[in-house]
Amino acid sequence: MNIYDILSNLNIHYEEVSHPAIYTIKDAINANILSKIEGTECKNLFVKSKNDYYLILIEATKRVDFKKLAQTINTSKLSFCSEEELKTILNLNIGSVTPLGIINDQNNLITLLIDQDLKEKKILVHPNINTKTISINYQDLIKFIEYTNHKYLFF
Repeated sequence: MNIYDILSNLNIHYEEVSHPAIYTIKDAINANILSKIEGTECKNLFVKSKNDYYLILIEATKRVDFKKLAQTINTSKLSFCSEEELKTILNLNIGSVTPLGIINDQNNLITLLIDQDLKEKKILVHPNINTKTISINYQDLIKFIEYTNHKYLFF
């Protein structure tokens, strides 16, 4: 199912802006996304431990302490997933990582790790392609995650 159809079926309102392909936060800053759409820019990191996969959603201005985060969620060392794992599990390309990509994780392998500072904010994420950005309310992202039957934790 198309991501836009799912958002519509869940009655999730969003705003969208098109732009050149964005692969990094630096690209987003250079594209001046915040002047075109309201929301908090986010980093999305696809990582794994020895036995599990995680998608980290954090404010773009923050850094992730992987060692501390692994301890917080009681798992082994976290490392970045390969391009092959990204394509196989989320059906996404590098630069397009987004929490909305979990719609492609049919086996529910991924747990989302969400920055607690994003609560109650509008957040900016890609709609499974890195030439567009959408702004959705935090509560609507949680609705989407629950619709896909994925687990999520706050840190």
